[in-house]
Amino acid sequence: MNAPVNKQLNTTALAFMGDAVYELRVREKVVQSGQASADKLHGMAVKYVNAEAQAKALKAIFDELSEEEQDLVRRARNRKPATKPKNADPLTYKLASAFEALVGHLYLTGDEKRLGEIVSLAFSATKDRAKDRAKDGVKDG
Repeated sequence: MNAPVNKQLNTTALAFMGDAVYELRVREKVVQSGQASADKLHGMAVKYVNAEAQAKALKAIFDELSEEEQDLVRRARNRKPATKPKNADPLTYKLASAFEALVGHLYLTGDEKRLGEIVSLAFSATKDRAKDRAKDGVKDG
């Protein structure tokens, strides 16, 4: 999809696409671990693909975003959610949706280089979160 068509999409549609794209990138990453058990792969993926992890990732990378990307994130964060969050508080859900909208935007505009950078930064932020939780005695998964 080209940039002009993408500008017509609302942030909910961008988040819908971004959710799928980020899930795929996470699955690619965990499969590369060499783990063969689907249950263990799922457990590894869930550490990255959940509202809390995505919200933390967005907070960690926000200052690294361009002005255009920050504007998109703000628009997505401020949009009234179409559904009620099940496993996250409303603010965390909004931040996670904003992260997904950013991923969807980068994917749909074909900016693979920047998408890779954002996903890599998000992985690093999520790894740091998992380490912090382990130090505090909280188990993930």
